[in-house]
Amino acid sequence: MSDADSVVKTYMPEAQKDEWRDHADELDMSLSEFVRTMVQAGRRGFLDDVGSTAKNDGLDERVLAALSEEPRSWDELRDHLVTSVEDDLEATLTRLQDDSRVRYSGRDGGYTIVDDA
Repeated sequence: MSDADSVVKTYMPEAQKDEWRDHADELDMSLSEFVRTMVQAGRRGFLDDVGSTAKNDGLDERVLAALSEEPRSWDELRDHLVTSVEDDLEATLTRLQDDSRVRYSGRDGGYTIVDDA
């Protein structure tokens, strides 16, 4: 942990912590990274719900996080962000397929929404 990092503690039932840890493992994230990411996602969703005009889908946070690791050129920053988006896309598609909301169909030419009918 660097000098710029700070600690926040929260208390929850062990079952909830286990659920979060399992989800973090599925996303190949540490529990701290998972909680931080989910809180930021929730804040964005909450702000969007109350009419926020900041609609950059968390890009500010992603850029700042990438730059907090090390200085990066434009190309390095772009490559890092593209990889991050690709990782998020893969995790999202996996989760949606596991939840039977999306499926891959070669016949249909790619991913499709599962028809509930």
